[in-house]
Amino acid sequence: MEVEQCLHQCLPEFAHINHYWDRQRQMVVAKILPGEFYMTTENTAIATTLGSCIAACIWDTRTGIGGMNHFMLPHTQKEVAEVNWGRRNRISDATRYGNYAMEHLINKILSHGGRRRNFRAKVFGGAKVLTRMSDVGQSNIDFVLGYLKDENICIDNADLGDCYPRKVFFEPGTGKALIKRLDNLRNDTIVRRERDYQDKIDHQTVDGDIELF
Repeated sequence: MEVEQCLHQCLPEFAHINHYWDRQRQMVVAKILPGEFYMTTENTAIATTLGSCIAACIWDTRTGIGGMNHFMLPHTQKEVAEVNWGRRNRISDATRYGNYAMEHLINKILSHGGRRRNFRAKVFGGAKVLTRMSDVGQSNIDFVLGYLKDENICIDNADLGDCYPRKVFFEPGTGKALIKRLDNLRNDTIVRRERDYQDKIDHQTVDGDIELF
């Protein structure tokens, strides 16, 4: 019942996101995957699992409006293909890249009443889990720290780098974030997912409507 109520209240472009009821915390949680982001004005938490990816949690400290993204690579120089999706506002594939993921999240918060001067951020992830590949985790860290500095958004807390995956749980309404560090040796699925995901985005075009501010 609680999940159905949340789906009724959430923005149309986030209806496809997996929502579940957390009995311990007595609240609805939206679970995002790589390349996704979520923004809410309701009492909804956001969760994800990270390897070398980054999750940036941004919220307005006065209104409690905020969200989280989950991106795999810092940026792309690929040309973004604009697609007309009619009335359905499809979340762009471009949010798999940090430069678009950050813009989408910030602009969505602003469009629903957030004020940039009240923004705070918490950032997580960037582990070196893909040992046979370049250190994309460190590249992601460098990007997100530089981006937030350029945007004058204060980072309240961060848990970045090292070699272990993380589970992240964020409540935009309060700004509270919980981190659980995972045993990398027992989480091969995270490594496989990120390796397959990176290969996929290296060979696909970037589809979706993009508007940068």
